[in-house]
Amino acid sequence: MLTLGKKIVVAIDGSPQSDKAAEEAIRLASISGERFRSIVYAVFVLPPSQESLVIDYLPDAAAPLGIGLQETKRRIFSVVEKGASEVGVGLETVTVFGDPAEEILRVAEEKEADVIVIGSSGKGRLRRALLGSTSAKVTHLSRCSVYIVR
Repeated sequence: MLTLGKKIVVAIDGSPQSDKAAEEAIRLASISGERFRSIVYAVFVLPPSQESLVIDYLPDAAAPLGIGLQETKRRIFSVVEKGASEVGVGLETVTVFGDPAEEILRVAEEKEADVIVIGSSGKGRLRRALLGSTSAKVTHLSRCSVYIVR
């Protein structure tokens, strides 16, 4: 394996599979060592319906909702943040709204990622059965390598 620094996008959603993907992304980034710094971009995609609720624009009423979202993001990112800090890997967390596959691909292109790391299945099992899996869509449409973690 080439040991140059890489830009690694990892898709996370709080599922055990995404936690494994986060751990694997950190491991891949740590291989590059001190000389060639790799960076991990942890991407958490929320449904588009949460993007702009009317309550978000009301100063007092928005606080409880914002706290809930912040707590969710804290829990989702905790595994990847802990792993990155333990081995000294650069990490940027990204929260976006929309279709998971489309947003993962958009972030990967925007960050000029070398590889996308994604779990084989996540929290959307019913959706996957009806519409196809996020990992399959990312694999078929990505311009960079995709590493699927089982």
